[in-house]
Amino acid sequence: MSDDANSDSQRNGTSSQSNTPPPTADNIPAKMIEHFKAHKVDVAMWLMRCLAVVFTFFYVLPIFGTPQSAFNKVLLSNAAVSALRLHQRLPAFTFSREFLARLFVEDSCHYLMYSIIFFNVQPTFLILIPIVLFAILHASSYSLKLLDIIGQNSWWGARFLISLVEFQAANILKAASFSEIFIMPLAVVLTFMGRAGLMTPIVYYHFLVMRYSSRRNPYTRNAFAELRMTAEALANRSPAMVGNVVRGAIAFVSRLAPPPQPAPAQ
Repeated sequence: MSDDANSDSQRNGTSSQSNTPPPTADNIPAKMIEHFKAHKVDVAMWLMRCLAVVFTFFYVLPIFGTPQSAFNKVLLSNAAVSALRLHQRLPAFTFSREFLARLFVEDSCHYLMYSIIFFNVQPTFLILIPIVLFAILHASSYSLKLLDIIGQNSWWGARFLISLVEFQAANILKAASFSEIFIMPLAVVLTFMGRAGLMTPIVYYHFLVMRYSSRRNPYTRNAFAELRMTAEALANRSPAMVGNVVRGAIAFVSRLAPPPQPAPAQ
C-alpha cells in the first residue's frame, strides 16, 4: 500500500511539475522589472561596476573622450559603488566614536577613500587595476543572478565566462592586493615627478594600513607575507651587501605595519 501511495504521489508530483509553464519571453521583462524594483541598490551597484569595466576599456583604448575623462569616470563609479555599499551596511549616520569606528573598518569606506585619493592624480593604469578587478568579480556574481531570472539554460556563453571568473576568484583577489601594495611606491614616484600632490603617498599609506587590517579581506595581509618571504629568500641568495640592503628594507616596511588587531567579539 505504501509503495502504491509513493508511486501515486510521484506521478502526481511529476504531472504537477510538467503542468508548470517554463519561463517564456513574454514574462521575462516583467520578472526583471520586479527584481529591479525589489533590489534597487544592488542593481545600481551592478550597473556602476559594469560602467567601471567599460570606462577602463575606454581608458586603455580612448575611442570616446580622453584617457583623463575615462580615468575619472572609473574612480567616480567606484566611489558610487562604495557609497551605496556603505548605505547598505551601516546604520543611520550619527556623529559618534562608535559610528566612525565602524565606518573605518568597512572595506567600502577604504575604496571610497581610494577614489578620493587618486581623483586629481595623473592617470596611471596601475591605479585602475584593483577597481576593475573587483568590479569584474562582483558584477559577474550578480550577473549570474540576473541570468537565473531569465532562465537556467539562457545565455550559456555568458555563463561560461562567469564561471571562469568565479574559478579564478582567489587569483583575482590576490592580484588586486598586490596592485594595492605596488601603488604605494608608485604614489611616491608620482609625487616626486609632480604628477600627484604631496599628501597623496601619506594618505595612501593610511589606506594601505586599513587594507592590511581588514577583517573581511585578508588578501592584502597575505600578499605582504608572500612578498616578505620572497624578499628574505632573495636576501639569503644575494651577496652580503645586497642582502643587508634587502633585510634593511624588510625591517623598515615591517616597522610601518600596524599592530595585530584583536579578534572581534562574538
